[in-house]
Amino acid sequence: MSALTDTFTLSNGVEIPQVGFGTWQIPDGSETYDSVRVALDAGYRHIDTAAAYGNEASVGRAVRDSGVPREEIFITTKLKAEIKDADGARRAFDGSEAALDLGVIDLYLIHAPWPWTDMGSDHRAGNIEVWKVFEELYGEGRVRSIGVSNFVVPDLESLVSATEIIPHADQIRWFIGHTQDDTTAWCREHGVLVEGYSPLATGRLLEDDRLVAIAEKYGVSVAQLSIRYLLEHGVLPLPKSVTPERIRANGELDFEIAPDDVAALDELSNTVD
Repeated sequence: MSALTDTFTLSNGVEIPQVGFGTWQIPDGSETYDSVRVALDAGYRHIDTAAAYGNEASVGRAVRDSGVPREEIFITTKLKAEIKDADGARRAFDGSEAALDLGVIDLYLIHAPWPWTDMGSDHRAGNIEVWKVFEELYGEGRVRSIGVSNFVVPDLESLVSATEIIPHADQIRWFIGHTQDDTTAWCREHGVLVEGYSPLATGRLLEDDRLVAIAEKYGVSVAQLSIRYLLEHGVLPLPKSVTPERIRANGELDFEIAPDDVAALDELSNTVD
C-alpha cells in the first residue's frame, strides 16, 4: 500500500483515498485533461473538481480514457457557492453529473457557506435548503457521500441543527501555519473528515528556511513534507500542480515525520498565513 491508495473511512463507511489531486485553477481542456491523466498514471485515485472550476468535463474525459476502472477512482465535485435554493441545487447537480459523465459521484460538496462575492454573509437558511437536496441525492444513490467546504463551526452547527445527515467531509484551507483548530476539532468530535486544500499555501511554504531544514532531514522536498504533515494530523491533502514531475513527487509520501518534528511544525501554527 502507499499514501495514494491508503484510505480514510467516512462516517457512512465509504472509503476515500487519503490523498486527492486538486484541479482548482487548472483551465478546462488539455491542461486539466493532461494533468488528471498524469495523476492517474502516477497512482492517484482521488480527483477533486468543482462546477466553479469549469473543468468537470475534462476531468470526466480523462478518467474515462485512463483505463483505470471507474470504481477504483473517487470523484469529488461541488455545488457553486452562489446557489442557495433547492431548485438551483437540483439543476446544478444534474449539470455536474452530465459534465462528468462518470455515473454516481463519490462526494458532493457545498462549495462555500456564502457566495464568493459576499464572503461572510448570512445564508444559513439557504444552506439548509440546499443540504436537504443533498440528502435527497444521497438517499437516491446518486452520490455516495455528501459534505461541505469552507464551513466553520457556526456554519456547521447551524446546518446540523436543522437537517438529518451530518456532513461526511468538510474541505477547508489547511496547511502548516493555518490549521483551523476550532473547525478541525469540531469535525473530529462529530466524525467529519477534514480535507485540506492549498496544503502548500499556494506555494508560500516552499521557501521557508525552517521547513527546508526539516525536509532535508528526511531527504524530501518542502512540498512533500508539507503534504505529509496533513496526513500526520489525519487531514486529507489536496495538492495541485500541472507539472508532471511535481504531480508525481507530491504523491511520494511514504515516509513519516517524527513526533518532535511534527511538534516543531505545529509551533509554526498561525505564523505562516
